[in-house]
Amino acid sequence: MKKVTILFVLFTLALGTYAQDDEKAAIKKLVLTAYVDGLHNKGDLEATRNGFYPGFNLLILKNSMVDKLPIYNWMQYASIKKEKDPEPYTKENLTTCEFEFIDITGDAAVSKIHLLKGGKKIFTDYLFFYKFDEGWKIVSKIFYRIPE
Repeated sequence: MKKVTILFVLFTLALGTYAQDDEKAAIKKLVLTAYVDGLHNKGDLEATRNGFYPGFNLLILKNSMVDKLPIYNWMQYASIKKEKDPEPYTKENLTTCEFEFIDITGDAAVSKIHLLKGGKKIFTDYLFFYKFDEGWKIVSKIFYRIPE
């Protein structure tokens, strides 16, 4: 009986690990399509709309005060930037992403990522997610800009 119980526990843990891996893969894909490519590289604002919760706020620390930038304002800025520079990105000005961690608890998650441009780290971001019926959405972000 003990062996059956131990095997059941191990099987359950293994299934949980696979489920976590699938959820982490979904979050990585979301970050890369909606955030990195959507806002930084391709200007694919439809992908951004699909990946960000409509009430998303970017929280900005400036002069010991926190300010909010709603997603629709951020998307407007990205759209203007794309109009000014419609050329495809080169390797030197492409924004890339390194994932330090993704932590999931139930329907809430957080990730720590590093954004790089031309191989140089420019930001460390903390992205916050909730899982809705249609999947994961980015609901908020705080960041640290790497000094030049």
